[in-house]
Amino acid sequence: MKNHFTATLFSARLKKTAVMACLFLCFSLVSFAQKLRVVVAGLNHDHVHNILHAFNNNQVTIISIAEPNKQLWAKFGKQYHLPQSLFYTDLKTALQAQKPDAVLGYNEVARHLDVVQLCAPLHIPVMVEKPLAATLDQAKQIEQLANKYQVKVLTNYETTWYASFHDICRTLNTDSIGAVKKLVVHDGHEGPKELGCSPEFLQWLTDPVLNGAGALNDFGCYGANLMTWIMKGQKPIAVTAITRRYKPAVYPKVDDDATVILEYPGATGLIEASWNWPYSIKDLEAFGENGYLHALDGKTIISRKRGGQQNNKQAAPLPAPYHDPIAYLAAVLRNQIPATDDLSSLKYNMIVMQILDAAKRSAASGKRVVL
Repeated sequence: MKNHFTATLFSARLKKTAVMACLFLCFSLVSFAQKLRVVVAGLNHDHVHNILHAFNNNQVTIISIAEPNKQLWAKFGKQYHLPQSLFYTDLKTALQAQKPDAVLGYNEVARHLDVVQLCAPLHIPVMVEKPLAATLDQAKQIEQLANKYQVKVLTNYETTWYASFHDICRTLNTDSIGAVKKLVVHDGHEGPKELGCSPEFLQWLTDPVLNGAGALNDFGCYGANLMTWIMKGQKPIAVTAITRRYKPAVYPKVDDDATVILEYPGATGLIEASWNWPYSIKDLEAFGENGYLHALDGKTIISRKRGGQQNNKQAAPLPAPYHDPIAYLAAVLRNQIPATDDLSSLKYNMIVMQILDAAKRSAASGKRVVL
């Protein structure tokens, strides 16, 4: 009888444990599936189409949009079927209406600080479009706010979601081509005006205050970000930069071409950023002691070993949540990934801002700048 009672009790406890595990799993799945509720700060950055497409595809919930230009309300409202009730003229009022999971910055780079100044005291995480800020001083203020209020501030780059770049980074970590001696990143296109960027975007993108520079900030940040990531957060020893204005009639206030050299112990980084190329380029090259890797785009990789034949392959798709900015942001906010040492992290993007600042000073002085 005692054995039967013990067995019955054990069976009951086992069933209870199974039910609790099932409920926990269901809760976790519901939590994971729940869409993020975000506020969009600004509509004058052409990358805003990405989040609006995600909204239309039911990937994210936009609870409000803060934008002072009511012409943009009409433009995007019509294009993406956005109700008038979503729009506010300023971020402070939008945040008073209801608190989001995060604020996404699609405004002028120099005004990213304004977004963080409003959001950090409210403990609202922020993700801005690259780069983090227009100046190093602004970036330092953002960092201070993030640390003071213990709030996440992330930076979104298109190349963060390139499977080929992640494939190359993994290969380098296995030491299969030997120690890296040189990294080269090309980022650029024909020019924002030539490419047909919106007038609202062009107005601040070509402004030395609102953007912080021209092609140097706009595209140089990609290379600085990727090299910081591949070098595992190591700062370069020194930075040397040359900027050019090949089209002063088109871009009279800012550089439209930049070449930046980063010196690391035992390695060199070369960043080429331009608004003067015949077509759009975002690629990454790595030269090792025994081999070479070249990501031509987001998928295609060329590799070559010393004395060997060239090989071409397509990188495998990135796993969730590292394949998409919204999935990534959701995972960070749910504490599923740390976001402390990666392409979007504040830590790495503070180094990016130091590199860009040194590049500006080097280009202005004609001298190598030691960090």
